[in-house]
Amino acid sequence: MNKEIIYHFVGIKGSGMSALALILHDKGFKVQGSDIEKYFFTQKNIEEAHIPILNFSKENIHPGLTVIAGNAFSDDHEEIVAANELGLTVIRYHDFIGEFIGQFNSVAVTGSHGKTSTTGLLAHVLSSLKDTSYLIGDGTGHGVPDADFFILEACEYRRHFLAYRPDYAIMTNIDFDHPDYYSSIDDVFNAFQSMAVQVKKAIVACGDDEQLQKIQANVPILYYGFGDHNDFQAKNMTRSTTGSTFDVYVRDEFYGHFDIPTFGKHNILNALSVIAICQYENIDKEGVMENLKTFKGVKRRFTEKQILDMVIIDDYAHHPSEIRATIDAARQKYPDKEIIAIFQPHTFTRTVALLSDFAESLNLADSIYLCDIFGSVRENQGDITIQDMADKIDNGAVVLSEENMSPLLNHHDAVAIFMGAGDVQKFELAYETLLSQSSPTK
Repeated sequence: MNKEIIYHFVGIKGSGMSALALILHDKGFKVQGSDIEKYFFTQKNIEEAHIPILNFSKENIHPGLTVIAGNAFSDDHEEIVAANELGLTVIRYHDFIGEFIGQFNSVAVTGSHGKTSTTGLLAHVLSSLKDTSYLIGDGTGHGVPDADFFILEACEYRRHFLAYRPDYAIMTNIDFDHPDYYSSIDDVFNAFQSMAVQVKKAIVACGDDEQLQKIQANVPILYYGFGDHNDFQAKNMTRSTTGSTFDVYVRDEFYGHFDIPTFGKHNILNALSVIAICQYENIDKEGVMENLKTFKGVKRRFTEKQILDMVIIDDYAHHPSEIRATIDAARQKYPDKEIIAIFQPHTFTRTVALLSDFAESLNLADSIYLCDIFGSVRENQGDITIQDMADKIDNGAVVLSEENMSPLLNHHDAVAIFMGAGDVQKFELAYETLLSQSSPTK
């Protein structure tokens, strides 16, 4: 690749885009990008790398640029139009990644849930054992000039991951999501099946997932999970307030005892998938064991803070399966505390399609609060309202507004979990501000 190229990112604050910008920067390329003025958590790393962030304008486009266009922006975006008029190379984010990973031993991590956490965990484990570049969906990216491995999060939305032909794929699960694009669980399965036949060396798949059990491929499929039928099985689990321990058996033979500082059964499964990849690639087992012990998680996945007597958790959970996993993790770490769910649904189409499932998963919490639905620019609102979800909750749910978070002040010495993929953080910030101004009950 020509180091004289200047890469211009249209939508550089996107989670994948910002990570790719950081990777190219780390590899010595000239990088810049543009986006809206609103602050996004992804831009912190970009700014620290001194990568220029411009406001959207066709004036940003000039000869000599190669334009990488974010998937959120259509071909009629002013910068993309300007680039095409100048005859510049314009390539979509996922297509660029598809070409880029061909020079590495690549591992694509995909699945309806758990992609980001698993990608982050694999990157953490491998980075000190092998030269590893990685692209994580929380906006984290790192490029090593002569990397052995390239680890990337591969999103199934609009079948974007079909731009990739990785050496390995980790498949965490297949679930019905993105109902604005996919018509059914069978439609989602077909996308993953298409991905499976593009993998070049092996697939590591969760064998406890009934959809993944049906996957067919031209390469070995290594199954992991809790069930006896799996190639990599976790047994003798101990889940405590400090994390989880478990034994790993490879095809019924004891492989090792592992210790992770994270919570919830889903994190044991994530670790098992990483162990499977490393075992298959003959990565040092002792090194894998040690690195698993030091993983601190990724952004917006069970991120904790303490204010007065309240534990506040920020989590990206925006699907019923993810809500269940997050509440399960909170119960493990805080078995004696009240668990409060504060949930902002993400997209009207998902809310309509999964309304009853959302209510069922939220009912696992002790107290439930809801925030208005965060709509997408790509959908119509329809007739659904947040009150429709509140009416489905067993004991009712309180609908919060950013201007009045005071109902949460009735809770003390408890765990408040703010969940959602939209802007639920603004509700969290409003609550934290209110809580900080309040005196603890005497």
